[in-house]
Amino acid sequence: MQPSYRLRPSAGLPEGALVLFHGRGADEHDLLPLLDVLDPERRLLGATARGPLALPPGGAHWYVVRRVGFPDPDTFHSTYALVSSWLDGLLAEHDVAPERTVLGGFSQGAVMSYALGLGADRPRPAGIMALSGFLPVVDGFELDLDGAAGLPVAIGHGTHDPVIGVEFGREARERLTAAGADVTWRESPIPHAIDPQFLDELRGWVSAGGASEPRGGPQP
Repeated sequence: MQPSYRLRPSAGLPEGALVLFHGRGADEHDLLPLLDVLDPERRLLGATARGPLALPPGGAHWYVVRRVGFPDPDTFHSTYALVSSWLDGLLAEHDVAPERTVLGGFSQGAVMSYALGLGADRPRPAGIMALSGFLPVVDGFELDLDGAAGLPVAIGHGTHDPVIGVEFGREARERLTAAGADVTWRESPIPHAIDPQFLDELRGWVSAGGASEPRGGPQP
């Protein structure tokens, strides 16, 4: 079993990958247009995945929400295993190294990007783009913040967000900065949404992260 997903091919041989995860109640089509916004030259393989859970009030979900900041363990763990396997298979199929892959998402998708990029059993990506999300705290799951040193992380959050308060984004910025990550932080006077102005900046950030040499120099 694997999640439903959409692919946007690169213009030539992919120099890396950009994989985006939607927010609660959306689907794999929601962030699909952002692939061209963030990578207009199509240097990267683009992909968007659909959350495996169908829950009220509708749409797709990555995990059950009982308390913001603390995903439901059962649904989180099953999704994490499913999406990890899918992501690894997708990158292997297209011969793209995890170290050249930018993971990004909005809301629940930002949480999954943090998990897939910083999970103790996961390879480090080229970068993590987290919009209106939080670093997940889940029983039986560990983030490897020690491995975040030098990792590019772009965090955007609305100061008027009534769903996931801006304090969650600020906490992620503080923890990742303390861990040595290369954090780009933007607060915007918006609700639970993506700031179009930040997307303009993220275009250059994705280009630098997705096509750069893996940290530590070229790999054989």
